[in-house]
Amino acid sequence: QVQLVESGGGLVQAGGSLRLSCTASGRTFNLYTMGWFRQAPGKDREFVAAIASNGAMTVYADSVKGRFTISRDNAKSTVYLQMNSLKPEDTAVYYCNTGRIAFTIPTKVPGDYWGQGTQVTVSS
Repeated sequence: QVQLVESGGGLVQAGGSLRLSCTASGRTFNLYTMGWFRQAPGKDREFVAAIASNGAMTVYADSVKGRFTISRDNAKSTVYLQMNSLKPEDTAVYYCNTGRIAFTIPTKVPGDYWGQGTQVTVSS
């Protein structure tokens, strides 16, 4: 069974940085696209970023492009989200996500597996 465990959330001032981590278990990590989504209070869950299985291709939401960087370490079965120049509107629960099919191109469409989420709060 696929398990995703996020960490690294917290409280940060506007303009600050955080790095989220998501460690996966239950299958061969380096075969699958990984992604990050977020959900702010009262809003729908939205796409943030995704990365191909070999790390060669990444996709970002327009709202985070140039500020956030997704990366992965396949040896550690971990995907990261480096968040810089944080804004209050980045406040949300951030979720790690992956799908059932190997070697897919990263897109904004979520897969079937979710982590439990980690809270990111950006104060103004």
